[in-house]
Amino acid sequence: MEKVNYLAFALPAFFIFLFIEYQVAKYKKRQDIFKYESSITNISIGIAERLLNLFIAASFYSLFYYIYEHYALLNIPNTWYTWILLILATDLVWYWYHRLGHEVNLLWAAHIVHHQSEEFNLTVAARITMFQALIRNVFWCVLPWVGFHPSLVIFILLFHGVYSFFTHTQIVGKLGWLEYIFITPSLHGVHHASDEKYLDKNYGDVFVFWDKLFGTFQREEEKPKYGLTHPIKSYSFLWQHFHYYLEILEAVKRANTLKDKIRIAFGSPALMDQDIRPELEKKWLPHKSNDFQFRYQVYLNIQIAFSFLLMCVMTFYYSNLDSITKFTGAVLILITLINCGALMEQRRWIYYLEYARIILVLSYVLTVYGYIELTFIPIMLAIVIEQIFKPSVWYKHNIINIK
Repeated sequence: MEKVNYLAFALPAFFIFLFIEYQVAKYKKRQDIFKYESSITNISIGIAERLLNLFIAASFYSLFYYIYEHYALLNIPNTWYTWILLILATDLVWYWYHRLGHEVNLLWAAHIVHHQSEEFNLTVAARITMFQALIRNVFWCVLPWVGFHPSLVIFILLFHGVYSFFTHTQIVGKLGWLEYIFITPSLHGVHHASDEKYLDKNYGDVFVFWDKLFGTFQREEEKPKYGLTHPIKSYSFLWQHFHYYLEILEAVKRANTLKDKIRIAFGSPALMDQDIRPELEKKWLPHKSNDFQFRYQVYLNIQIAFSFLLMCVMTFYYSNLDSITKFTGAVLILITLINCGALMEQRRWIYYLEYARIILVLSYVLTVYGYIELTFIPIMLAIVIEQIFKPSVWYKHNIINIK
């Protein structure tokens, strides 16, 4: 009997709630809430995280059980008050994971992607990287180590994730007395702001207790300006994921002593040399020529829809898929998402990503049918077609429309 993952049916709920938010924003004449390019980028990053989470989630669940069975400090029974203790403990762990993610450079490199968006809507909730997911799961290991049963931990983490999803919106205003207890969209919007008075505030995910206890609580006063204090200048999928790691590496190279290098890696982002990013942008983000007129929305929408549907199918049948199929599906989706970012960046080399996808699919088909030794044929075929028919010329004029 086939094993299937019914979580795949929950994934489309994201787009249902996103559609509702978009319609409410239109009704309230809040067109400023959504920006197409930014929302597409947010969704792309979310798809990648959900995809790669398929490969790591089971390992961490097994790790939770291993820690619980071998190293648990307490044997906490499953009672009604255990659930209350667990949700409080989960939020406390989250607070410190989140706070350290803002105060330690190596952790900030993973978390910064969540804060890059200059809009604040439900798409931002999806803007989580695989690196952040890995770090977060390491922190969750504290819960079974203390003595909470892994099955309870996993259930509470699902609730925790659902709650935080709904705090990423502007269509819900202040909620009165609830803001004395819970993190609301207004309070979490403060956390995503780049205004000086709002920086490094409201780290809690569900409750405000921890921010008030540790001195990081801030109510919304003036309307927040969302994003980073030093915004990135790119929609590139790769640049958004890796630019801060490159900044840390450059800063470490410039440091003279081992002590200074360590201090940079584990120090505060506030102490980073702010001249490094502009220098790296000049090196890695070539200036866009004004002769680009990019026709992209329909084509981008198709690619995002394809990536999402393939990710849902892989989620549903994951346990039944062989390693080659998992690898091919994951690489195909990641290439497509990189392609989406490159399209918005109007890069001339994106055409070759199209070749890469076609070659990957044809090579997979040949491998599945037992002709692995013939996988060189798609590459040779692509070279011949390009030389004879020049499809790259059509692509650049009709997809990017280079004048």
